[in-house]
Amino acid sequence: MGIMLPQLHKMQEYFTSRVTYTYEYRKQQLIKLKKTLYKYEKDIYAALYTDLKKNPEECWITEIGFTISEINYALKNLRSWMRQKSVGTNLLNFPGRSYIVHEPLGVALIIAPWNYPLQLLLAPLVGAIAAGNCVVLKPSEFAPATAALLGKIIEETFEQNYILVAQGDGASVIPSIMNNFRFDHVFYTGSTQVGTIIYEMAAKKLTPVTLELGGKSPCIVESDANIKVAAKRIAITKFSNAGQMCIAPDYVMVHQSVKEEFLHHLKEAVEKFYNAEPTRDYYSKIINRKQFDRLIGYTNSGTILYGGHYDAQSLFFEPTIVTDVPLDAPMMREEIFGPVLPVLSWQHEEEVYKIIEQHNNPLALYVFTSSKTREKKWTRSIAFGGGCINNASWHFTNHHLPFGGIGNSGMGNYHGKFSFETFSHKKAIMKTPTWFDPALKYPPFKGKLNLFKKIIG
Repeated sequence: MGIMLPQLHKMQEYFTSRVTYTYEYRKQQLIKLKKTLYKYEKDIYAALYTDLKKNPEECWITEIGFTISEINYALKNLRSWMRQKSVGTNLLNFPGRSYIVHEPLGVALIIAPWNYPLQLLLAPLVGAIAAGNCVVLKPSEFAPATAALLGKIIEETFEQNYILVAQGDGASVIPSIMNNFRFDHVFYTGSTQVGTIIYEMAAKKLTPVTLELGGKSPCIVESDANIKVAAKRIAITKFSNAGQMCIAPDYVMVHQSVKEEFLHHLKEAVEKFYNAEPTRDYYSKIINRKQFDRLIGYTNSGTILYGGHYDAQSLFFEPTIVTDVPLDAPMMREEIFGPVLPVLSWQHEEEVYKIIEQHNNPLALYVFTSSKTREKKWTRSIAFGGGCINNASWHFTNHHLPFGGIGNSGMGNYHGKFSFETFSHKKAIMKTPTWFDPALKYPPFKGKLNLFKKIIG
C-alpha cells in the first residue's frame, strides 16, 4: 500500500485537472482499448484457455467480442450521452429553464471475478471511461494468466495516472486500498458474501457502490412450452463455461406432465453440445481444486440421470443432470456455479413459489411457455434482477437492457447507456432569467396563501 497510496492520489490529481471531461479524450481512450484488444486477441485466447480451458469461439462471444460491442455502442452514442438534457420546469419556477448534466464521479474501483475475467473487468471499464472517470482495476487472482495479460494490456494502453491495475490477493489488496483511500464509486462483481464485505467498507466512507452478485436463478418450464427448444436453450447456457456463470440456470422446475419429455431432450442436447466429438474438446474446466471439490459434494444428493464423471487432475467435470433432489440438499441451499443441474417437477404453481422463496430475489428468472398470460404472471409475481421468456441468460448480451440484481443478488445496473449512467452523477441545474421578477415570490407573504395553493397545488 505504501506504493499504491501515492499513486491513487496522483490519479485524483489527474482527474481534478479535468482532462478526462472532454468528449475527444474519452473517445480516444475507448478507441485505444479496442485496438489493443484486437492486437492481443490470440494472447487473450491463450490466457483464457490456461485459466478456464475456454475455446476461441466462446472467448470471442463472451469475453472479447462482448467488450468490443460495448465499446462500439459507447462510441456511437457517447456524444449524445454527454449532451445536457433539457427537462420541464414547474409553474412555481416559471419562466426558468431546467436541465441535467452528466458529470464524472472521480476515481472508481472495479473489482472483477474469475469466471469471465476479461469481460467482467473491461465491460464496466468501458462505462467508466465513457463517463469520464479515472479507474483502478482489480482483476481476479484466481485467473492468473488472464490477470497478468490484462495488466500488460492496461499498462500499454493507458497512463497510470488514468487507469491503474492492482494485482494480488483480493482479500488483502482490496481492504488495503479501500480503507486508506476514498473512491468515488466501487463496482464489484462476485459472491454475495464478499459483496457484503465490500459494501461495509464502502459505507464507512459513504462511497456509492454497484454490486453485481449471484444467486440461484430458476427456470420454470410450463406444460405448454416448446419442450425441445427449452431443453436446448437451457443446456447451452447452463453448461457453457462449465456452468461457471452467475446467470446460468441454477435449477429447473418442469411441469410434471412434460418432465419425461423434457429430460429426454435435455440429455440429447447435452450429449450433442458437450460430449459428442468434436465438441468434447471445447468444454471448459473448473477454475481450481477448491471449486472442484465443492461440486463433487453436490453429486451425493439425488439421482444422477446423466453425467457425473469427473477428473481431479484435469479439473474436468462432466455436464451432470440430477433428479429426485431433496429441497434441503446442499445443491438446493447454495448457488451451484458449476455443471450440475437439478431438475425438479411441479403440478401446482404454489410449489414453484415455495421453492423460489427459499432464495428470494434471484439474479435471473427464465420462463418457458407459449402463454402470454402465464409468462406475465410469472414475471410480474416474482422479484428478480432480469431474465428471459423462452430463453436463458441471453438478456445479458443486449446492451439496450440494464443488467443487475435486486436484494441479495445485488444493486445497481450496467451495460450500454446504463454503464455510462452508473459512473456518472446527474447534476440538476435550473436557470432563472432576471427580466421577470414578480414581487409575489418575496416577503411579506401575508394574504398570499390561496394564490400559493393554486400555483403549488
